[in-house]
Amino acid sequence: MRPRIRQLLLDFDNVLAHYRREQRVACLAAHAGTSFAQVWQALYGSGLEARYDAGRVSTADYLRELGEGIGAAVDETAWLQARVAATTADERALARLLALDPELPMAVLTNNGELAARVVLQVAAPLAPRLGGRVLCSGSLGGRKPEPQVYLRALERLGWNAADTLFIDDLFANVQGARRAGLHADSVRDARALGRVLKRFGLA
Repeated sequence: MRPRIRQLLLDFDNVLAHYRREQRVACLAAHAGTSFAQVWQALYGSGLEARYDAGRVSTADYLRELGEGIGAAVDETAWLQARVAATTADERALARLLALDPELPMAVLTNNGELAARVVLQVAAPLAPRLGGRVLCSGSLGGRKPEPQVYLRALERLGWNAADTLFIDDLFANVQGARRAGLHADSVRDARALGRVLKRFGLA
């Protein structure tokens, strides 16, 4: 029997938007007047980005360490400009979601530090009224998907039950983590696959 889904929890990158990490690094390199390799090392090679995504470093300390790593100050505006420049809304995916029952609550759960909430609301602006501010970043939840406790903390904040929540992500490992936490979950790679999953669960 098909489950009764009452809430929809969505990943952001590569579900609602296309994210090009290399473009973000290039933007920050231009900002700092340094090399692509130096920015890549400061963000990813050092583990700084992963620590921020998991909530192990504050936004202020993250930006300070990033600036030290690339040799130029990075404030929230510069960070957001680079992240938004590397992120493009998937208009077809947004259209499919906007066509759903307007009474269906939606939220976003993304593996990012807390600054990314502003990126979600800017890039996926047409969906923002449906989200109603329900954008949760892993950095604010003290972990990263696919850790089951991240989903449980997200549900607690939302006031939702796992048994009637559908989670959608582009990575199957994150889907498995959601299932271990008791949610219904499936993976998608594009707007067409998103439509199939929504239909399978009786939402479209």
